[in-house]
Amino acid sequence: MNLNDIIDAIRHNRIRITDHADEEAQADHLSFDEIFISVFQGEIIEDYPTDKPYPSCLIYGETFSKEPVHSVWAYNPENQWVVLITAYRPDPKRWIDWRRRRPKDATL
Repeated sequence: MNLNDIIDAIRHNRIRITDHADEEAQADHLSFDEIFISVFQGEIIEDYPTDKPYPSCLIYGETFSKEPVHSVWAYNPENQWVVLITAYRPDPKRWIDWRRRRPKDATL
């Protein structure tokens, strides 16, 4: 997946936000502006090319105040729209440097 395609869709307001993404963002006190900005300067840390109905990816970025954000996006290449599947503040118990998952049996 290409990060620039996702950024272009966001900039041109070709976005669908799932109810799940809306609920998770509210639970973690994330605004959509913060999520979008985190994508603009973010990086794809996991790719899910076989997801249905569209390929998706996990993006790591930061808020205006440099707090980590993860967001999962699907991209429809036919109409060039993106779907925000979820967004959340990553748990340090589950992530190493916000980019790599900790092994499930690891302890801090």
